[in-house]
Amino acid sequence: MRADSPEFLTATQTSYDAIAEAYAAGLPDSLAGRPLERALLTAFVDLVRAPGTAGAPGAAVRPPVADIGSGPGYVAARLHGLGLPVFGIDVSPRMVALARRAHPGLRFHVGSMTALDLPDETLGGIVALYSIIHVPDDHLPSVFAEFHRVLLPGAPVLLGFQSGAEDGHQRLTERFGSPISLDYYWRTPESVTTALREAGLRVHARVFREPEGEEKLPRAFLLAYRPGSVRE
Repeated sequence: MRADSPEFLTATQTSYDAIAEAYAAGLPDSLAGRPLERALLTAFVDLVRAPGTAGAPGAAVRPPVADIGSGPGYVAARLHGLGLPVFGIDVSPRMVALARRAHPGLRFHVGSMTALDLPDETLGGIVALYSIIHVPDDHLPSVFAEFHRVLLPGAPVLLGFQSGAEDGHQRLTERFGSPISLDYYWRTPESVTTALREAGLRVHARVFREPEGEEKLPRAFLLAYRPGSVRE
């Protein structure tokens, strides 16, 4: 982590490094029992391959998609299984090490969504499931600006995040028996849609589901895209 990194990134990295092994053991694939989330990933893949996009069938070179906040790597592995070239990015070096061990055929890198180490217009899509939840409100615009910068025109984004009737915030100081200092932000679909729009991204669809099992908050999902395709 760079010395000038925002404080929340350092706290997020340190916290996930501390709980990485327990997290990966306890949540090796949280999509396994989530048919709605799996269906949304399939829809994302179809949008990546839609006619008129760089990732469409028959394209000379299919650009990769990025799983941002990749954790133990199960989302990237599922996207790979659906036929997409994919790599993962996570702020936690320990999480990256575990993902590489669990999925040796895939690429995982340490990095931050606030400053992606990628050239402009190189990605065929971005998936960020439950990773913007650790980004403070004042940093969210720069994150979405980075998404816009690295996406090819027409490329989709799939976001997943905890939601509720209004935006909120909570700090956890313990998880999986380890001391941490990790901020969680939940947001309405409307507020995230506004932030995406201000970054130049357009929302294609919204999905909202109620809490399941031990979940305390609803889940919201947004499919967005960078303008400049047949979806215009």
